Amino acid sequence: MPLESMTQMLQRASQHHYAVGAFNILDYNSMRAVVETAEELLAPVIIQTSPKTIKLWGPAAVASWAKQLTEQATVPVALHLDHCKDLEFIQQCIDSGWSSVMIDASSMPFNENLATSAKVAEMAHNAGISVEAELGEIVGVEDDVAVAENDGNLADPVKAEKFCRELSLDCFAPAIGTAHGVYKGEPRISFDRIEEIATRTGVPLALHGGTGLSEDVFKRCITLGCAKVNISTQLKYAFIDAFVGYYRDHNTEYNPLTNIDAQYRQLKSVIADNIKIFGSANQAE
Repeated sequence: MPLESMTQMLQRASQHHYAVGAFNILDYNSMRAVVETAEELLAPVIIQTSPKTIKLWGPAAVASWAKQLTEQATVPVALHLDHCKDLEFIQQCIDSGWSSVMIDASSMPFNENLATSAKVAEMAHNAGISVEAELGEIVGVEDDVAVAENDGNLADPVKAEKFCRELSLDCFAPAIGTAHGVYKGEPRISFDRIEEIATRTGVPLALHGGTGLSEDVFKRCITLGCAKVNISTQLKYAFIDAFVGYYRDHNTEYNPLTNIDAQYRQLKSVIADNIKIFGSANQAE
């Protein structure tokens, strides 16, 4: 099955009150874990790629992995560029075969964010792919984007309505109190704001900063309008802990393939757990 944009899969998720998992991959092995777990659970899924990861391996290589892994897939899979501020790099990913892109101009004043996001929306829609944009700043660290907690401003529902109406977004990432990275305390999520923004915009919402949230919080956010849930930090921990843990327990083997297999199995377990929590298992059309 060819790569799909996020548009239809997120619209369907919104209509049926589940969310599609967007998992930030790190290499071919982690991308394989995402696609094969989705296949086993009959779930739509989003392969999410940060600019830093793409720059490490090269856009052509990452795109080729996705194409190869999805050729025989029977579930909808999107290849999404996460949190990118560079319009030239976004265009490069579009040209390389990405089926969805995110422009993050959230650090700009509202009108500049709107104008910049409009350029990317036009780029994406002209290529027949989906686009995500952000309003308000989500705190924490994601790739090279760092926002201090006292600088994080939540998305204003009235501005969110104007933002989405003028951009015709396929997915909207409002800052609603979640954070990238590891939570240092109890997350203060503005559930009322999620509901109001979802009602005003009518656009499927993306929940950033998903790692560390409880199952109850996930389900409440999904019920209120979050149709895409990002998981990044949790995969980074599994990626390293499984590899190092296997070596710690088998430190006389020196067979990298067994470490890589342990890493793959742990990644699959984490991905599967999240897919089940989000309610997207058995939702592939």
